[in-house]
Amino acid sequence: MAPDPEHTVTAAGPPDGAKRRVIVNPTSGGGEHGPAVRRLADRHGYSVVETTKQGDGAALAREAIADGVTVLGACGGDGTVQEIVQGLADADALDTVRFGVLPAGTANIFAGDIGVRSIEHGFELLEEGEARAIDIGFADDTPFVKSCIAGLTADTSAATTSDMKERFGPLAFVITGVQQATSFEGLALDIDVVTDEGEHTWSGEALSVLIGNARRFAKELGQANVEDGLFDVTLIEQMPPGEAVAEAIAQQLLGRDTEHVTRLDAERIEIESRADAVDFSLDGEIYRRDRLTLTVQPAALSVCVGPEYDPAPTA
Repeated sequence: MAPDPEHTVTAAGPPDGAKRRVIVNPTSGGGEHGPAVRRLADRHGYSVVETTKQGDGAALAREAIADGVTVLGACGGDGTVQEIVQGLADADALDTVRFGVLPAGTANIFAGDIGVRSIEHGFELLEEGEARAIDIGFADDTPFVKSCIAGLTADTSAATTSDMKERFGPLAFVITGVQQATSFEGLALDIDVVTDEGEHTWSGEALSVLIGNARRFAKELGQANVEDGLFDVTLIEQMPPGEAVAEAIAQQLLGRDTEHVTRLDAERIEIESRADAVDFSLDGEIYRRDRLTLTVQPAALSVCVGPEYDPAPTA
């Protein structure tokens, strides 16, 4: 899908005199990126600040806005990006800065989604690349860029291999979860979803709930369109392990609809647990809640993207 021209914030770099800063997580991805980041930051005129503990990314982003920074780089993994976006949201500055990702984490999923290949490439895009206005998801007041997941996926996503994701899409997480946690009893949930076609409700035992904003699940399924103002929702009902694998094959390899899996696009989702509080993974960070409201803020964040960027890739 070709990017919508209306979401282009600017096709060029920042204006002359823009105040530049990069927030660095020095321990991301093994912690060997520090010298290279400082060298590149010095070359391009960026001040550098480092996080020292969880939550620092948000605090340093708020400080950057207070200091008049208008070009801001996030150097770290997906968790670092989420923290810095949190700080920008707190400062009501999601669309007032030119934001860029300098990938230094282990997976760097969001960087891959927006076409950023390396730290050096990230600096190049901050200086000369196109900036796009992308959607941001909110779980209550907490922003997320990629996804919100609950159920087996929240505990097992890190163990799901790339090959499994390629073959089975979202249900790869379920297969891995079945292999690791056959005693999982499911989540007793009430879910209300608002779509373009109206409001839908679901009540029952869920194996997994996957809510994508810009999360690349698999090549065949692409990712949630990060510029359409909607979440991509996959609801997987509780079922025996053998049926989970069979439905994964039917859904992903054979392209058939299946009984226990529901996929839809939504602008608002309310999830309430009828039992214990649920662990929700927001961009990899765990939030435990018994009730959660998820909304989309369309075209909220001005982020620099690479030439390979596609808001909703299908291959």
